Amino acid sequence: MTSQERITVHNLADLKNTSDDAIPNYLNSLKFKQNHSLIDTRLALGYSAFAIAAACFLWDYKLGFESTKWFTAAAVALYSVINGALTIWIMFVEKGTVYQGKAPDGSKISVSTSTLKNEPTYCVAVEITPKGGKPSKIEFKRSFTEWFDAQGHFVALPFQIMLATTVPLIAQADPKRAAAVVPPSSASTMSSDFVNVDSETLDALAAAETTGVESSAAAAGGKKSKRRKA
Repeated sequence: MTSQERITVHNLADLKNTSDDAIPNYLNSLKFKQNHSLIDTRLALGYSAFAIAAACFLWDYKLGFESTKWFTAAAVALYSVINGALTIWIMFVEKGTVYQGKAPDGSKISVSTSTLKNEPTYCVAVEITPKGGKPSKIEFKRSFTEWFDAQGHFVALPFQIMLATTVPLIAQADPKRAAAVVPPSSASTMSSDFVNVDSETLDALAAAETTGVESSAAAAGGKKSKRRKA
């Protein structure tokens, strides 16, 4: 299935964010149960900082700066602490984690993603902890051109097949994708040379190639007829 939304294929952030959003959708459709604790903590810290900033504005608007300056100073200090905690949380706790949850068999799964600078490469790290077992980690890299077409549409099938054929826990939950082969019409067969070419240009190239073949066939047919006359 191809998404109707288009993104800018030159923007790594758009490529990564769209791919990241597809991971929870896919895993949850396989009856994985997502754990939202990381996201909830980030939201709590972010909303707390916003609430402090809003309170400072109301104090100053209602009571004036002189009567509330000590409260404002304390609020600014607290805002700095919370904002710093949010930064530390994102950098050292989340570490690019886009999904945490449990598989139908009770195994825990954590998926982290990142990108390489100036390269259309999607780096994925999957940590799996079987029920009552030791955690194991799978790391792999893929080009975004495998599941984005030249117009910037996200193609779900090759993305899902990529995950199912690489991660055994996902393969167990989705054996059809794990055993599937990406069809020739999908984004994975598209040459990286055409990743920035629009559909009109591709159609023109195809038409030109067809015209060239027809011209060659006509020329060959003309030569044969001349030989027959001779």
